[in-house]
Amino acid sequence: MKESRDGTRNDGIPKSSSPLILDIDDFKGDFSFDALFGNLVNELLPSFQEEEADSVDGHGNLSGNDVLPNGHKRAPSDALKFSQGLSAPAPLFPEVDALLSLFKDSCGELTDLRKQIDGRLYNLKKELSIQDSKHRKTLAELEKGVDGLFDSFARLDSRISSVGQTAAKIGDHLQSADAQRVTASQTIDLIKYLMEFNSSPGDLMELSPLFSDDSRVAEAASIAEKLRSFAEEDIGRQGISDIGNATASRGLEVAVANLQDYCNELENRLLARFDAASQRRELSTMAECAKILSQFNRGTSAMQHYVATRPMFIDVEVMNADVRLVLGDQASQASPSNVARGLSSLYKEITDTVRKEAATITAVFPSPNYVMCILVQRVLEQRVTAILDKLLVKPSLVNLPSMEEGGLLLYLRMLAVAYEKTQDLARDLRAVGCGDLDIEGVTECLFTAHKEEYPEHEQASLRQLYQAKMEELRAESQQLSESTGSIGRSKGASIASSHQQISVTVVTEFVRWNEEAISRCTLFSSEPATLAANVKAVFTCLLDQVSQYITEGLERARDSLTEAAALRERFVLGTNLSRRVAAAAASAAEAAAAAGESSFRSFMVAVQRCGSSVAIVQQYFANSISRLLLPVDGAHAASCEEMATAMSSAEAAAYKGLQQCIETVMAEVERLLSAEQKATDYRSPDDGIAPDHRPTNACTRVVAYLSRVLEGAFTALEGLNKQVFLTELGNRLHKGLLNHWQKFTFNPSGGLRLKRDITEYGEFVRSFNAPSVDEKFELLGIMANVFIVAPESLSTLFEGTPSIRKDAQRFIQLREDYKSAKLATRLSSLWTSS
Repeated sequence: MKESRDGTRNDGIPKSSSPLILDIDDFKGDFSFDALFGNLVNELLPSFQEEEADSVDGHGNLSGNDVLPNGHKRAPSDALKFSQGLSAPAPLFPEVDALLSLFKDSCGELTDLRKQIDGRLYNLKKELSIQDSKHRKTLAELEKGVDGLFDSFARLDSRISSVGQTAAKIGDHLQSADAQRVTASQTIDLIKYLMEFNSSPGDLMELSPLFSDDSRVAEAASIAEKLRSFAEEDIGRQGISDIGNATASRGLEVAVANLQDYCNELENRLLARFDAASQRRELSTMAECAKILSQFNRGTSAMQHYVATRPMFIDVEVMNADVRLVLGDQASQASPSNVARGLSSLYKEITDTVRKEAATITAVFPSPNYVMCILVQRVLEQRVTAILDKLLVKPSLVNLPSMEEGGLLLYLRMLAVAYEKTQDLARDLRAVGCGDLDIEGVTECLFTAHKEEYPEHEQASLRQLYQAKMEELRAESQQLSESTGSIGRSKGASIASSHQQISVTVVTEFVRWNEEAISRCTLFSSEPATLAANVKAVFTCLLDQVSQYITEGLERARDSLTEAAALRERFVLGTNLSRRVAAAAASAAEAAAAAGESSFRSFMVAVQRCGSSVAIVQQYFANSISRLLLPVDGAHAASCEEMATAMSSAEAAAYKGLQQCIETVMAEVERLLSAEQKATDYRSPDDGIAPDHRPTNACTRVVAYLSRVLEGAFTALEGLNKQVFLTELGNRLHKGLLNHWQKFTFNPSGGLRLKRDITEYGEFVRSFNAPSVDEKFELLGIMANVFIVAPESLSTLFEGTPSIRKDAQRFIQLREDYKSAKLATRLSSLWTSS
């Protein structure tokens, strides 16, 4: 709430209009017009609200305080009139005059404040212009000063650089002069020592005390090595100069000889001291001797001497213990698992020994990495090579070791175990430390002789395993044949044949051999191209083995089919036979039929196992072989082609066998039809008895036989092979039935019986899922109607199916009334007109 000019506060509606005082501070900070406006009018409006609330009670009656909103008392008559609902004469908003006066005064104050602000802004702009001019002037003066300062710094820097270069040149000259002085002093000393060594050959007694003082051995060794190097270089230079300097050359040769003798004597003395300290484990003395010996050929003799004197290289008992640990007491009976455990123990011992030696070498030698290189190389080339030579004896590919001795497989397993464990040893030794030694290369060299002929040994091993397995199977079959000799020749042969069936277990064993060989290929071959070549060769061995095995199995199953066919042909006799001979022949034919059915089932089992075997090989190729061949272009495609080629012989044998199976089935079908089909089946006498609507006995026997024998085919064959086989069998059955029915004459009741047989055959062949065969048997059902209808109705039978007219004509000739009804003339005119 604002104050008036005289300092009083406006607590109500002022009686006289007094201008409000507005201060510029009201517009500073977070200015809000709403807040400013509220501060101006809130002093007036709340009083009006309070008075109006007091003048009217809650029931609309005037309160006891009859005061108008403008401050005047209300007249009683006015109150009475108001209570009677008459309009009041007072204005509705009496503060409007006070607010208008307040707003006018505020506008005036705001105008004055704006003028004050404008004046103040003008003064500030003018003052800012003056200050800006002064600032620009000051900046210009500072820029000039800075430029001058930079020039001064540049001159100072140039001067400092010049003085520094001069000082550096002076320092270089002083250093060079000092170095020349030291070199000259050393040269004088060296010349003096060289003259001492050049005095007389073999005389080392007149040398300076330096060369005999044990406390200055290191200095003496350094000087002696320098003198020897200088003398040898001088002799080399003199050797290509003119002959006039021969005297000087001979003098230096004397010095070289004496220096060599002295160095040898000093080196031997230091090595003896080194050995004595080594036995006492005085590492400080050993380190001192090693440091001095490093003056001679960089300490190579000391390093080699230390390595050569390690017990594991000179103790014969250590080497014998290595052999016993790896091979056991009876080396000839060692197994790969035992050898693996033995090598692990031996190589752990070697690693621990090298780790202990590494600690000593690090504490003694100035160049421990070089010593470790010599030590590790000596370990691999001597100790490891010795045990590998005892363990791995490469067999000859001409005279293979027998399977009783383990065959080539034992050698290959030993080689794999030794290679893998030696690789582990190399990694452990590299972790311990071997300097700059190419330990992987050295390790590979240990097995070079074995890896050169590894692929040939692996393939020869697989062939040896296959031959041994085949001999084992043949021996089992022979033993079984001998044990069944009393049963009978045919039955014993059948049992032996079934025992020689293709076995998925045997094929799985082939794959297991190959899988083991592939794991060795992966172990021995680091290059992708070499690995792919070895894997391809090993996998080809598997293809050859499986192809040969299943092909021979299929051929054996085919031999059974051939024997059964020969047995059937043996009992095909003429018709003019006595009853006794015919009965014997029938019994033999039954036996031949049983043999044929048995051979059919055996072949189907062989086909099924053949398919399972091929699936195993394909799965093995997809899971294990293909990924190893993919890095080499063309290797995968070549192996796929080889796989198809290898299986082609088995496919050919299977195809021929399936053809023989069809022949076997059809031969038995023809035998059953010939034996069981009677002429009266299709020409029953017209005796008034209701016709028999059951299938003929021959049909029942044939369908039962087919159902029984083809059960194996439905299980053994799959996919397209099954479809082709059953379609071919269905076509042959259709043709055989047609030829069979050509032997009979049909009357109407016989035609109904034939139609019932055709329905039975058709329902059976529907299980073949061969649409073309189903269609043929449906057409047979239509043609059977030629025996049922009256002669005059024959022309209407084939209106929708003209394609079967030729076969229908042959059927019509089998009608019982063909001649009596003169069907030949009637049909000839019918076919001609159509």
